[in-house]
Amino acid sequence: MLSDQPDNAVCFDGSRLTLEDIVAISRRERAAVLSPAPAFRQRIAAGADFLDRLLAEDGVVYGVTTGYGDSCTVAVPPELVAELPSRLYTYHGCGAGRFLTPEETRAVLATRLASLSQGASGVSVALLAQIETLLRHDVLPMIPAEGSVGASGDLTPLSYLAAVLCGERQVWFRGEPCAAAAALAAIGVAPLTLRPKEGLAIMNGTAVMTALACLAWRRADYLSRLATRITALNVFAAAGNAYHFDQALFAVKPHAGPQLTAARLRADLASDRPARNERRLQDRYSLRCAPHVIGVLEEALPFFRMMIENELNSANDNPIIDVDHGKVLHGGHFYGGHIAFAMDGLKNAVANVADLLDRQMALLVDTRYNQGLPGNLSAATGPRAAISHGLKALQISVSAWTAEALKQTMPASVFSRSTECHNQDKVSMGTIAARDCLRVLELSEQVLAAMLICARQGVALRLRHDPDLSPVLAATLDDLAARIPLIVEDRALDGELQSLLTAIRAEAWSLYDD
Repeated sequence: MLSDQPDNAVCFDGSRLTLEDIVAISRRERAAVLSPAPAFRQRIAAGADFLDRLLAEDGVVYGVTTGYGDSCTVAVPPELVAELPSRLYTYHGCGAGRFLTPEETRAVLATRLASLSQGASGVSVALLAQIETLLRHDVLPMIPAEGSVGASGDLTPLSYLAAVLCGERQVWFRGEPCAAAAALAAIGVAPLTLRPKEGLAIMNGTAVMTALACLAWRRADYLSRLATRITALNVFAAAGNAYHFDQALFAVKPHAGPQLTAARLRADLASDRPARNERRLQDRYSLRCAPHVIGVLEEALPFFRMMIENELNSANDNPIIDVDHGKVLHGGHFYGGHIAFAMDGLKNAVANVADLLDRQMALLVDTRYNQGLPGNLSAATGPRAAISHGLKALQISVSAWTAEALKQTMPASVFSRSTECHNQDKVSMGTIAARDCLRVLELSEQVLAAMLICARQGVALRLRHDPDLSPVLAATLDDLAARIPLIVEDRALDGELQSLLTAIRAEAWSLYDD
């Protein structure tokens, strides 16, 4: 629910924002408010005024008095300059694929507003206010997800934002598709007429890939924490050796991510207790090396945050308007290389965590490796055990989801290709990388949902032999038991999986206050 409290709003005034700000706006937990401060509004207006003066003096500005892209050598007659912005979003109306979700679309609008609020894009205050209005009233452009190579920015998907601001194309409004003109009329807002550079300023930037990256980072951070808690449950269920996570052991390999993960596992397992498994000195790698796998993701997250937030807080269109020095600076800030790299790396680390949990499940369902637990973790006993299959099919599904996640880890950024008459002859593929990362997260969250069922079942069965469960894990088990009845007789699990997925994406469990 969107808060009406002014002190809860995210203020757009050109100051630094965090990815949590974008996530909160995307979930309608916080409002987006354009700063009313006169100094901020004057700084924005100064850029638009500077461009007006250049036009009056017959100045040459890319995308204002010239064609776009490879057509930059084509001079636009003065009487046609005003038409150019609408032409830009019109001919880029060629997106395809699924539409961005409402959450993703809000993030895109907030991310573009953040960039334009830097005051280096030569746009009017009215344009920023129109984007703020879309967010306030939840009028969301229907943006096709496919069609961007990530340089010259997210041109095609952002053309749908530009068109909607002008009352064209379709939006999601009050829960259903609607003509943009009708939605704007319903909220009492007139369509914009874009000023000379404003079409380019809206479209020629990294807002789509950066918005998706903000959402992906948040999901990956929670996935890492939940995977650690699930691993602790699985170590107990497998009668594993908690001393694999000893502080002195990790002190000699000073990677911060594995050290943090091992510390979390020690706390979860209350690892000062004796090892339970006397038959095996060392657990298999999916348990023993869990800090080294999850820890890579943990250690990468701060680095990727820096990259994403720097992009979020950048002016990333072209040209840049330097009002203070009276310059129009032509460059390539629309290039999404940092987001591409972050998303390619993040999806790799996330998929490796999914693979780790898949291997843990393979151990737990197999009587050769699960230290005395029943096959497929079936809780059935007596004659009916012969027709009870436990988690047999769920393990197959986990394997399928993991395989697909791993397949998606091919880096998108290495597939640059020359486009647009060799003007865009090196491109980032950042938006494809971000979409791939979200797909890997979706599949990996499905793995985690299944692993919550597996851990609940495995721990409950282990408790029949070893009741010494730590308080933290006991509380987690109680929560899971309330959500997932013990599987004694075979039953369909798809409904429970969907419920757990919803809980994961709502960050239903508080995990680690470190």
